[in-house]
Amino acid sequence: MKPYRVLLYYIYSPIENPEQYREEHHLLCLRLNLLGRVIVAPEGLNGTVSGLAADCDAYMETLGNDPRFAGIEFKVDDSDGHTFQKLHVRVKPEIVHSDLPVDPLKQTGIHLEPEEFRQLKNDPNVVLVDMRSNYEHAVGRFKGAITFDMENLRELPDHVHEIEHLKDKKIITYCTGGIKCEKASAYLLSRGFENVYQLHGGIIKYGMEAGGEDFEGQCYVFDNRVTVDVNQVNPVTVSTCYRCGTPTARMINCASPACNNHITLCENCGHDHAGTCSDNCKNDPDLRPYDGSGYYGKRSVGYTPEQGFISRRGQKTEVALSTP
Repeated sequence: MKPYRVLLYYIYSPIENPEQYREEHHLLCLRLNLLGRVIVAPEGLNGTVSGLAADCDAYMETLGNDPRFAGIEFKVDDSDGHTFQKLHVRVKPEIVHSDLPVDPLKQTGIHLEPEEFRQLKNDPNVVLVDMRSNYEHAVGRFKGAITFDMENLRELPDHVHEIEHLKDKKIITYCTGGIKCEKASAYLLSRGFENVYQLHGGIIKYGMEAGGEDFEGQCYVFDNRVTVDVNQVNPVTVSTCYRCGTPTARMINCASPACNNHITLCENCGHDHAGTCSDNCKNDPDLRPYDGSGYYGKRSVGYTPEQGFISRRGQKTEVALSTP
């Protein structure tokens, strides 16, 4: 068993004082030596963190014992090490930015557990709709699913017309971990779609609990791994190299910091073109060294996780940390 864990989770549950809870949550992550990204909002909590197995267990137990987060579910994956380089705990208006006029606590699509989804997905009366960004579904998506050419969930209203003719079908939405579908399915219901479902726990949980059947390609994730395998039943590669067109599932960020596009690039082209998507990018004077991973953390000088306690007034909060 690998020594580290990667946790993916979200929960819609009101948080009265997000700023205060952000401080508490940041302290918790520091104490447990966790790295990753956590969003605190009035509507709930959303996070992806990595850490040693025991520290992740303590983190899950602490959140699970908080009455506000009763019922929180974690997708847990093994890792050889941290999958993040930094810790960020931030307050934002929403736990997933959508600007959609919906409240998942009042109305959302019917949740399907992974095995239920597996049995229903091939029904001729069912339509699968991918609610992720274009660069995510470019490297992997469910067989036969409808995808939208959108950069983020805020653009969903501009694409709903593409499935208006399918209102008589059962619509099943899906995304990486389930969070986008809470609002996306609610929005479809508000637009007159009546039979709306969502894959509970998203692609990641489906892969873990039901084998990932018919998920073609790889699943994009928001950490150093960039993509992960999901399908243990009938895996195929659906993406091609941005440079030469050969089949490949290797997704990277363009090594040009001015570009930073998410692209699929085969190993040969990655080596031959220094991890870039075009010759213009290859000639960027600020080109980042390509190490084969295609993942580039944001540069920062003297970064420490404790920086999160520097207030807007520039005064640092006293932090007592226990040693591991």
